[in-house]
Amino acid sequence: MTLFTPEDLLRYLYKESSPELTVAIEAALKEDWMLRQKLEVLRTSSHELDAVVVSPRMEVIQRVMNYARKTAVQESVQH
Repeated sequence: MTLFTPEDLLRYLYKESSPELTVAIEAALKEDWMLRQKLEVLRTSSHELDAVVVSPRMEVIQRVMNYARKTAVQESVQH
């Protein structure tokens, strides 16, 4: 029985594994219930990670906008 690391399974999941590793994992998946469960957990987690939307906090946006206003006022006074 070959032991596969989580990294091996992630490579397989994202179709980045070598042909040899792909064949070995697919063969093991037919026999090893625990490996199928681990792959399913990674598959579910990857779907959740792909759906994450990241946006800056409103405080950060406000600071950027305030800096832009301040800079624009300073430039108009200098000209």
